[in-house]
Amino acid sequence: MNRPEENALNSALTEPSTAHSRQRKLHRLGIFCGISAALWLAGAEAPTKLVTVSVSPLVISFMMVLGAFVSRWSLPAVIRRTADTFTDTRHVPHLVVWGVMAGCLWAIGNTLTIFAVRDIGLSLAFPLWNSNSLIGILWGTLLFKELHRATWFRKMGVIGGALVIFVGAIFISAASTTQTAHGNAARGIAAALGAGLMFGSMYIPYRKAYITGMNPLTFLTFFTFGEMTTVTVIAILFLGGAASFWHELAANRSILFWPLLGGFMWVVGDLLQNYAAKYVGISRGIPLSNTNQLWGLLWALLVFRELHGLKGNVYVQVVAGSVLMAAGAVAIALSSASENEYSSWKQAAHRETKLYAIDPEYVMTRMEGHDLDSTGTGRTWVDWLLIIAAILIFLVLGAMARVPQMEIQMGWLVALTLAMLLVLVAAGLALWRVTRFT
Repeated sequence: MNRPEENALNSALTEPSTAHSRQRKLHRLGIFCGISAALWLAGAEAPTKLVTVSVSPLVISFMMVLGAFVSRWSLPAVIRRTADTFTDTRHVPHLVVWGVMAGCLWAIGNTLTIFAVRDIGLSLAFPLWNSNSLIGILWGTLLFKELHRATWFRKMGVIGGALVIFVGAIFISAASTTQTAHGNAARGIAAALGAGLMFGSMYIPYRKAYITGMNPLTFLTFFTFGEMTTVTVIAILFLGGAASFWHELAANRSILFWPLLGGFMWVVGDLLQNYAAKYVGISRGIPLSNTNQLWGLLWALLVFRELHGLKGNVYVQVVAGSVLMAAGAVAIALSSASENEYSSWKQAAHRETKLYAIDPEYVMTRMEGHDLDSTGTGRTWVDWLLIIAAILIFLVLGAMARVPQMEIQMGWLVALTLAMLLVLVAAGLALWRVTRFT
């Protein structure tokens, strides 16, 4: 016999407000958020090109995470107010621990991406660490019933897309063995695949949060504690102590702004990726956002001319591998969830509701993309303090910054930046109109 809270949730989830039209609207929103995330996640990796000017990868990683930390506290203050973060947390306090855990996994993965870019280059490392989509599909299916009760056509779309992604990764790996100018190719491949494993595993806490309705703005706020603590410990240990770490920061102060900016850009992309994961699941949302390797390839080829001068077969392998991986991601994204699969998602939500004694009304309302606790009050002095502090940090480091001495195609840089801004505005408006950023 079902328990009362389970019956309440089941009843709530069968109300007319969860009709197919609402699910379709949220699905389209999730798909667009995934596409938008791809542009910003790709652009965020461009500052890691600084590792080619003898800056420690650990310094770059730390500054990216610092930029993420600052942004993940200030952006919620801008978008929905800090008070909403703590109100949301009162409903699901157990997710604080899961958020910190996800942050730890991300910090390790992000550090590995820096080493991968140093050894095999941005255009080659990108698709390899995007193997995280395979891990995400596995966890989404095993733990959160994302493909349960789906039709064979939809299952084949996801499984087939995963296989195509794998074949694309093989193409990229083969090409990367010819790109040895940066460092050790084998070590770079291992670092990129290790990053994919970390990023793929961190989606378990993501889905635990979103299947019970938590706002991505809230989850990512606590996520920052795990990533900031982990990357700081890694930097201090590997650089020989706190004094040596501080010396590295001071010696490279003229370039610290760029990875800090990369951290901000990563937060924007990651936030959009999390909205995609919330509304279409990690099995679909993550592969869709992983089309960022195509945008990363454009950054590498057009802005940095990374593969300039290499043999034609290398270009063929890189482009063919990237296209295959993108095609696999598209196949997964187009395999939309059916009504039967949504029912399986609801069963996973029942499990979380029972396990952690969550309010069924909260789960139902947030799964539909509606707000439950909004009070409509204005921002407090805490919100403005966080916003002003973030702006000052960026301004101070920006004043010390200098453009590194490397070949940059400014025309393409401006074009890609404008594309990112236009997509961000469109995604922001869509999220506001449909969900009010819940």
